[in-house]
Amino acid sequence: MAATSKTFLFALLLHISFLIPSHQYHPLDSLTPSEFTQIRSIVTKAYPKSTHNLTFQYVGLEERTKQTVLSWLRNETTTNPPRQAFVVARIDHQTHEIIVDLSLQEITSKKTYNGYGYPLLTEEEQEDANKLASTYPLFVASISKRGLKLEEVECGSFTLGWFGEERKNKRIVKMMCYYLDGTLNADMRPIEGITMTVDPDEMKIIQFRDRITVLVPKGDGTEYRESKLKPPFRPSLKRTTVVQPDRPSFNIVGSQI
Repeated sequence: MAATSKTFLFALLLHISFLIPSHQYHPLDSLTPSEFTQIRSIVTKAYPKSTHNLTFQYVGLEERTKQTVLSWLRNETTTNPPRQAFVVARIDHQTHEIIVDLSLQEITSKKTYNGYGYPLLTEEEQEDANKLASTYPLFVASISKRGLKLEEVECGSFTLGWFGEERKNKRIVKMMCYYLDGTLNADMRPIEGITMTVDPDEMKIIQFRDRITVLVPKGDGTEYRESKLKPPFRPSLKRTTVVQPDRPSFNIVGSQI
């Protein structure tokens, strides 16, 4: 009896295995966390950080051609299209576009980008750039001249944009600083008159100008946090309810809608 049960179970599992499609993902599925780790390992192996200045500016799926996806959907082949990733990296102060094949575990295409524009700033680049002002002597002197507290100053870095001029060889970001001192609404208290530009590759201030002293707006009335606000308040909004008795007009299956 036990042998018969085992034989039946084996036959059932074998039958189910034929019903399950061999492809485990859709060609346009987003990259998984493990694939991101895999991509980083492949690129850093090709460009070791011990000998290269490497930062990842963008990593995303290298989408297959429409014909490849349609062929896969028609099940003309049971083989999954190769999973590939498109990487934009800054390597030794140059922008590189890289294609990584995850099945081959290698870089299959790479080129240096020399067109207009630069890749997105990374969070680390922005954080490091924002810290430069607090130790820059000319900026410290300008803050002191305005009678402001250096520890209450917060700076942010912003791209300059492109307005049709000839390509510049360096990435440059503009620094703008704000004054807190009693408020978290920094945007309402800009420190005007100071211009700073930063080279994020060299991570240093390359231009500074204090052209005019402008009075910093007061912090009164800039609070926006509900827990800190005091009456009178505006009337509360009436409740709103949205109901779809027949459910939404779409279905979500995995990453497909």
